[in-house]
Amino acid sequence: MGTRQFNLADLFEIVVETVPDRLALVAGAVRLSYGQLDDRSNRFAHDLARNGIGHGAHVGILAFNRAEWVEAMVGCYKARAVPINLNYRYVVPELRYVVENADLEALVFERALSPLATGSLEGLELPTPLHLLVVEDGSDADAGHARPYEEALASSPPARDFGPRSPDDIYALYTGGTTGMPKGVLWRQEDIFFAAMGGGGWGAEPITRPEQLAGRLNTDDTTRAVMLVVGPLMHGNAQWVMWNAFMMGGTAVLYTEHFYDPDRLWRLIGDERVVSVGLVGDAMARPLADALAEAPAGTYDTSSLLVVGSGGAMLSATVKDELRKQLPDVIIMDRFGSSESGAQGAVEDGAAGPRFVMGADTTVLDDELHPLSPGDGRIGRLARTGRIPLGYHKDQAKTDATFPVDADGVRWSLPGDLASVEPDGTITVHGRGSASINSGGEKVFPEEVEAAVKTHPDVFDAIVVGIPDDRFGERVAAVVHPKRGHGAPTLEGLQEHCRSFIAGYKLPRQMLVVDEIPLTAAGKPDAKAARALF
Repeated sequence: MGTRQFNLADLFEIVVETVPDRLALVAGAVRLSYGQLDDRSNRFAHDLARNGIGHGAHVGILAFNRAEWVEAMVGCYKARAVPINLNYRYVVPELRYVVENADLEALVFERALSPLATGSLEGLELPTPLHLLVVEDGSDADAGHARPYEEALASSPPARDFGPRSPDDIYALYTGGTTGMPKGVLWRQEDIFFAAMGGGGWGAEPITRPEQLAGRLNTDDTTRAVMLVVGPLMHGNAQWVMWNAFMMGGTAVLYTEHFYDPDRLWRLIGDERVVSVGLVGDAMARPLADALAEAPAGTYDTSSLLVVGSGGAMLSATVKDELRKQLPDVIIMDRFGSSESGAQGAVEDGAAGPRFVMGADTTVLDDELHPLSPGDGRIGRLARTGRIPLGYHKDQAKTDATFPVDADGVRWSLPGDLASVEPDGTITVHGRGSASINSGGEKVFPEEVEAAVKTHPDVFDAIVVGIPDDRFGERVAAVVHPKRGHGAPTLEGLQEHCRSFIAGYKLPRQMLVVDEIPLTAAGKPDAKAARALF
């Protein structure tokens, strides 16, 4: 591949060499410069190497957002090992499945999560015993024979004396998806750098040589990019926000609370002079908008904020409008992407989703893998080519289905989103085909109905599903979480409100009012659980 040798550890070290004293990471009370983060990551990498864990080995990380999560991730890349994100919301059988499926050779876990970690290992027949490290968090849970993380780092050298690495080293992301058991998406590190971590091209063309990254970094510390990572690092959205900050020589600020507190978030934004915030849909954005609206003027300092972005779930029109009203000088942006495709496009402030301006490598394909023409009215499958994953770990059948090759030899990523191409070339995303509702032969996309339902003044959040119907096969049903201090809407009132936004056959025919929308272990609305409520 000539000079195009992009490796995440190599790129990180270029940033360290350029701005060693700059603040790289804020995680609660922990503040690490690039040099300090590099030092601790080197020590972690040496501990792996000392225990025979190196090129291609899988290392699980089970922890809440904290500095050690980041140190372990960067340290894995330095040792050419592969960090595996583990979901702390899982129960023991779910985590046991991932531990076994991912072929872990090491596991780093937070002490409070010891019952989950040790429980997932009970009864597992592994080729070799796992190298276990426990991160202290002030709790007293029994971590078994795991070695203390700090002890492992203290006994390891900080030297950066590693051998050459490769652009083919692996970045892995375990994703729960919408159906089935979690699956590991495998990327070449060079490809994920360009597909989801900016490629060194913020406001300019992507770099063509790793050394160019140093010249792209802003060396004025007072105007560095400070990016708030709100979601858990066990999800790709949060990882990509953090790595974008690193690849700009900026500061990644982790939200480390174990519960969602909009007041704490706004104060963190002001205290750290945050420039950009990465959220996941209305579940995060609406409490932030409400807190800002309800607080007396001057309560929060938002003067540093330039961008509020959402990835992984769309912002509703009502939440966008509220944020625009409270933050008139801030760009409100929906970003589109997936574990299988990287970051693909965005809807900027003022635009109406779910219409996205996608990159040149994204299109919509029909069932024969032919691109749809703009404005032809057909619905196909959203597809990306170019820098896409290698496939799924240990699942060739699913790899072949999600990453097919067309008649011209072009390989595509088809994560499952249905879409159409507008006359102006923008792409409207209709949602996942597997989740669409077939009501009397009409296909209804839950995301479209949810967007309409969420504009109702009494609705805080909602999820829409299809439930069995003797006449139409399926009918549209809504699970609604009312706004605090508001009465619950009636079904008739909700239908009347939604008629202004969607066709009559898409209106909810049944409604349940709940105190909380059911969520999956990944923190996303749980359609299966919502359907079971009916």
